[in-house]
Amino acid sequence: MFAKLLKTIKEHIHDKPKVKKIVGVVLVFIGFIAFITPLTPGSWLAIVGLELLGLRILFLDKFNFFLLWIKKILDKLKFWEK
Repeated sequence: MFAKLLKTIKEHIHDKPKVKKIVGVVLVFIGFIAFITPLTPGSWLAIVGLELLGLRILFLDKFNFFLLWIKKILDKLKFWEK
């Protein structure tokens, strides 16, 4: 039942870009309000809203660069195992 509901929501959001933008803006707004009020655990909604608006690429590129940098450092530290 829950999976069917999620599938319906995903189809509706992807088929209608205006709904996607509205949901994204509402989630960013709720996340921002949660961040500046005592509802801090709800501030992650802003990140979900930004992803719906298409801004995930900014975070993803920087995060992938950071992971590659960490991997290079760890590979250099394991030079004695090779």
